[in-house]
Amino acid sequence: MANVEDNTLIEHDRDIERAAYALKAMSHPLRLKILCGLGKKELTVQDIVDYVGTTQSNVSQHLAKLRDKDVLASRRDANRIYYRVKDERILRLIELMRDVFCSNTL
Repeated sequence: MANVEDNTLIEHDRDIERAAYALKAMSHPLRLKILCGLGKKELTVQDIVDYVGTTQSNVSQHLAKLRDKDVLASRRDANRIYYRVKDERILRLIELMRDVFCSNTL
């Protein structure tokens, strides 16, 4: 009979917490769309507004949540703020979600 520990997908509590934290940050459709638009690029707030098709105020609120949850990093250049995905693992997770949930990848 197999040991329960042999079947554990995520072994350490801190890793489970980190995964849950990231998934919670990504769980809103607009935040997920923002992350998909960013991909490996760095975009300005206006670029993101244009991509997702909503107001700058709405995008800024969601960007703040993603930044607060340590999913995004930002930098200022003059009067523009650029955003990028902070952790490559988030991009890998999005790619996996695309493979599982997007019909055009079948």
